[in-house]
Parts: sequence; structure tokens; C-alpha cells
Amino acid sequence: MSQRILVTAATGTVGRHVTARLAEDGAEVRALSRTPAGFPPGVQPLRGDLSAPGSLAPAVNGVDAVFLIWPFASVDGLEAVLALMAGHARKLVYLSSATVREHERRAEGLIERSGLEWTVLRPHAFAANASRWAGQIRAGDMVREPYGRAAMSLVHEQDIAAVAVAALLQEGHEGAVHELTGPESLTQAEQVRVIGEAVGRPVRWEEAPPEEARQRMLARGWPPEVADDVLRAQAAMTAGPAPVTTTVEKVTGTPARTFRSWADAHTHLFQPSP
Repeated sequence: MSQRILVTAATGTVGRHVTARLAEDGAEVRALSRTPAGFPPGVQPLRGDLSAPGSLAPAVNGVDAVFLIWPFASVDGLEAVLALMAGHARKLVYLSSATVREHERRAEGLIERSGLEWTVLRPHAFAANASRWAGQIRAGDMVREPYGRAAMSLVHEQDIAAVAVAALLQEGHEGAVHELTGPESLTQAEQVRVIGEAVGRPVRWEEAPPEEARQRMLARGWPPEVADDVLRAQAAMTAGPAPVTTTVEKVTGTPARTFRSWADAHTHLFQPSP
């Protein structure tokens, strides 16, 4: 009998891959999002909002497990959502982050006390974050940002999804905290060079003052405290190579994908329009 699994944020960077992989593995998948669309055949799309627990009742009714992404910067409302899920599901896999920010730390604590069999995923920086440079690379041969020496062990979103699916479908991950990275540490300047190699033209890094980047973030609507947190984190990453784990391979049996593999698959983001 196939497992019935609810995937939250199912149209997101990781959620859509979790949804697709579960469907491929024969699970009965319920895909929850505010605008459910574009799912593989056999997936049940459901509209719901994690900030409104009452909207989730049809989605959680009768499920065996939940993949949870909590997209808010506070845990307000999470306890009610977990209580609803614990009334139906046995297992929950939560996508946290390696930085374990305050709201993520509190979320992990609530999950540990929820009565569910839990697994926490703590990925390092997503390879997909490099798409933030797409506009600059399409427009020329340079990325101008601060902290080119900031090193990251970028993890491919498909590897995060693969570990999530293993934790959802297999036993033995209960109470585990999986720290996920890619197979190598790359500075931001090196990431830009790799993207250039993938698109077939040199792309270089030009160092910019942090305040210049901060002003751009604020102009795009970022809260000042978030912009400051990002820049502080990047500054800290200039101290040396980023840590690399082998968790992806240990859990899935397949080595973690390289950043170059991500860049090769996403050259369309960086190519100038015809």
C-alpha cells in the first residue's frame, strides 16, 4: 500500500522536486500551495495557507507523513499547524537551514515536542541562489557584488529533495538532523567563473562596497535587518573554505551534485535574450 504524503510549499524550489520524486516512487502525493498548478500526473493539487490552519484540514486528513516548509520569519501559528498534523500523520520532515536562525531554532523545538516522528534537514546555501546574478550576467560579462571571497558549499535543490524523500519513505531517520552540502567549497567569485564556463563566455567578479549591495536590496523591498543579516553572513564566509558533508551520499547512495552540474542545467537563466 502506497504512503499518502502531504508536501507543503509544493511549487517552491525544493517542494516541486519533492513532489515529483514522491510521485515517481509511487507515493500518493497531496501538493499544497496557495496557487497549486503544474504538478505531475497523479498528484493531488490542494489550495491552502499555512498561516490559516483551518484551511489545512482537508489536506492533512488521512496522511501518513508531511514535508514541511515553514515560510515565515516567526513561529506564530506553527504550534496549531503541528497539532493538526499530529492528529493524522506519523512522520514529519522539516526543511530548516544550516544557519538555524532564531525562528528556525524555535520551530525545530516545537517539532521535537509535537509527538510526530521528526527529521530535520539543514541545507547550506542553495545552488539556486546563484540565479540572483542572472540579470547582471545576461547584461554583460561581470557580476559586481561584495565579498567575492565568501565561500559556500552549495547544495543542489534536487539533492535536498532526494534526502527529504528518503526520510519520508524510509525508516531510520527518526530524530535525525541531516546537514546537507554540495561536494565542494566555492567562493562567490569562483561560482561566477563556473557560470561563465557553463554559458560559454568569460564572466568575472568585480568587488563592490557592501553598502552599495545593501542599497540595492533595500530598493528591491528587503527589510533592512534581512539585508544586514545577509551581508554579515557573507562577510563571515570570507574566513576560509566552507564545511563539506557527505550526508547526501550517505542517505541517498549517490554523491552530491556539483555546482557546475547546476550551472549546466540552468544556462537559460544567464543567456542574453535573442
